[in-house]
Amino acid sequence: MATLYLLLLLLVPLVSAQTYRWGPCPTPKVQPNFNLPQYLGRWYEIEKLPASFERGKCIEANYALREDGTIQVLNREFYKGKMRPIEGTAIVPDIREPAQLGVSFSFFSPYGTYWILTTDYTSVSVVYSCTDILRIFHVEFAWVLSRSRFLPQQTLTHAKNILIKEGIDLSRMKATDQMGCKDD
Repeated sequence: MATLYLLLLLLVPLVSAQTYRWGPCPTPKVQPNFNLPQYLGRWYEIEKLPASFERGKCIEANYALREDGTIQVLNREFYKGKMRPIEGTAIVPDIREPAQLGVSFSFFSPYGTYWILTTDYTSVSVVYSCTDILRIFHVEFAWVLSRSRFLPQQTLTHAKNILIKEGIDLSRMKATDQMGCKDD
């Protein structure tokens, strides 16, 4: 028991800027008949659950298929006066569930979940990610993405309702600042 207590003490600072909940990760429904080629391209972050690795504004993600079949993930944010990119890799671990991607931003880190709950491919996407910690608690992330920097309120409300319907607590959901951003 002392080891478990020590482990929790070490992990709490790591997740303090995240959203964590007791128990194992939920398993929300994902986009049926997901079409990866249609999903590729640029998506702008509209709202998210807190993530310590995203602190800036003008946050966007660009997905491109590589020759080896993996997906290049290029995330960018404007932070401390400059645009900061980070490149990762996404994979489809199970071809039967193509909307359940795995994403990693380091050769040394395992693939984290990146599940597309819904998308129309042209304007909005709802994404959920969860990491289970010994089935005692989990750290979760959720994003509402758009093909443009701004999303109509009605569309945003619909996207958030999908997360709520899946039992995801949005009380800590925050808007991403997309004002004054420059597109290249």
